[in-house]
Amino acid sequence: MSGWAGEPLAGFDLETTGTDVERDRVVSGAWVLLGPGGRLLARRSWLLDPGVPVPEAATAVHGLDTAHVRRHGGEARAGIEEMTAHLAASLAAGTPLVVMNAKYDLTLLDRECRRHGLATLTARLGGPPAPVVDPLVLDRHADHYRRGKRNLGVLCALYGVALDRPHEAGADAVAAAGVARRMGGRHPALGALTAPELHALQVRAAAEQGRARLRRHAAAGAPGAPGPTARQPVADAPWTPSAPGATAWPVIPPPALPAPAPPPGEGGAAPAAVGDAPGRGTPAG
Repeated sequence: MSGWAGEPLAGFDLETTGTDVERDRVVSGAWVLLGPGGRLLARRSWLLDPGVPVPEAATAVHGLDTAHVRRHGGEARAGIEEMTAHLAASLAAGTPLVVMNAKYDLTLLDRECRRHGLATLTARLGGPPAPVVDPLVLDRHADHYRRGKRNLGVLCALYGVALDRPHEAGADAVAAAGVARRMGGRHPALGALTAPELHALQVRAAAEQGRARLRRHAAAGAPGAPGPTARQPVADAPWTPSAPGATAWPVIPPPALPAPAPPPGEGGAAPAAVGDAPGRGTPAG
């Protein structure tokens, strides 16, 4: 098999406290390296105390509860630093990094770095993480009209890949890499690309998939989607058509901070006197 699918592949997966990339925390993570034939060459895993309770709904998915991570998990800041440094070294070596629904895992990792005052993966690499392989984006691109779910379990069944322990980070990382490799074999136009070419294709495909979802929401007039489950991909979590990052991949840019108001006398309208402010003193209007 030529192209990226015939090369060693790294896989990465996170288990978390929820689906909100801006607020939720990492509970566990794993990085694996698989040879061209799929043999496991290396593995690193992390169990972290996120510093917040693990919701019962999340525990029901991945099996990690608050008591367990507090007793056995490492300090969150140190673990996020190790995890991010390891990914940076792996990507800097040119090894394609397979991440199922990369927009979720890599964005949440980005926010964890910012939360702990650490350099993000993007900052360490001098640009967005690359080359990344996302089975979710590729499946939507290559098999656009197939109905039904596209989660990792479904893709493993579709591409004939074993998933021994769903929602255990290491098992998910291995399975995602296996699915990606099988995709490259089943879709020769994808498998023949180099890793940088495949990454560029996914940037374009993810943007178009995001625009299509915006159009569907606009046509339906729906302000958002139904509520998420504990480990629902962020792509399926509630959002509005104006939500930032609808077309971004593999990392959603952080929300822009509001511009600070100019001090009095340095541009803009002068602040109203208390007696003139709406709701105080004389009525507005």
